[in-house]
Amino acid sequence: MLPIDITRTTSPKPRVSEEALGFGQVFTDHMFLMDYDDGDGWHSPRIVPYQPLAMDPASAVLHYAQAVFDGLKAYRGQDGSLRLFRPGDHAARLNRSCAGLCIPPLDEAMIEASFHALVDTDRDWVPSRPGTSLYLRPAVIATERFLGVRPAKAYTYFLIASPVGSYYAEGIDPVSILVAERHVRAVEGGLGAFKAGANYAASLYAAEEAKQEGFSQVLWLDGVQHRYLDEVGTMNIMLRIGDEVITPPLSGTILAGITRDTAITLLKDWGIAVSERPIAIDDVVAANRNGTLTEMWGTGTAAVVSPVGELGYKSEHLTIANGQIGPLTRRLFDAITGLQYGTAPDPHGWVKPVRAGFRS
Repeated sequence: MLPIDITRTTSPKPRVSEEALGFGQVFTDHMFLMDYDDGDGWHSPRIVPYQPLAMDPASAVLHYAQAVFDGLKAYRGQDGSLRLFRPGDHAARLNRSCAGLCIPPLDEAMIEASFHALVDTDRDWVPSRPGTSLYLRPAVIATERFLGVRPAKAYTYFLIASPVGSYYAEGIDPVSILVAERHVRAVEGGLGAFKAGANYAASLYAAEEAKQEGFSQVLWLDGVQHRYLDEVGTMNIMLRIGDEVITPPLSGTILAGITRDTAITLLKDWGIAVSERPIAIDDVVAANRNGTLTEMWGTGTAAVVSPVGELGYKSEHLTIANGQIGPLTRRLFDAITGLQYGTAPDPHGWVKPVRAGFRS
């Protein structure tokens, strides 16, 4: 693995009160950079003061959207120690996204090292207030200067960090979601299974429409029949119907969420039946009416677990779990955050202490 050069800032930024932290609005003093050139491969891993990226107007990413990213968090435990949650899985997923957009793969050990090195360098930025964390955003963009539709021959990997509070203004309180009956997020054979910027651009219009109608997010249906549940906003979706938890399968349109996998594993550990299978929106509505749909929630790195209290569909407003947090939703949230903050046992080895000792 290549050594990481570190240049520390001479002008530290003022800190923001932890009580005032939102999501993705404040950034730390440093960032990680690494470059790729055809023939040289990935090279020059370095930490530098946080700064704008210099980019030619003809850079391929600006014209053909060859860009991927991921997201994970660092947590400060009650003992002051810093932890990353499943960093190896995030590194592997970043590479899968790269493959989906014809971006050269990175050394996953180097990706993980970048997480540790940046958190160690900016360790004082990791907040300690309950519910807060340091969000890490690794990304790869095409930087070759050319116009033409082909994979680029030059790229930049960068990693930035942001101290954050809750992703949704509601926090862990139930959110309201609107079923997208016309708009499509992804179809099988497309980019839906990758964390590509283009996926999120495709979601904006429907999300804005939902907000104008008073909903927090969109529940996406499949792009062919407009019948089967896909994702909710930027999260995976789960439902509890009777004694079974159901979540849509990873069929090529849905991102393989790290939190989704964590929740499935924990549910199985607890002896709860979990089915990864298609479920139609009409079946969800029917289960809500007959009382067997008792809980619905989204899972994702940013929000962890987000309960759904209301579902908008065909001009109806359907209440889920009496608009409250269901017991299984709460149990999952408490279990996952307990792992992340180091207050619960970690039998699966998901939590990794931040490696210290990186020096300039």
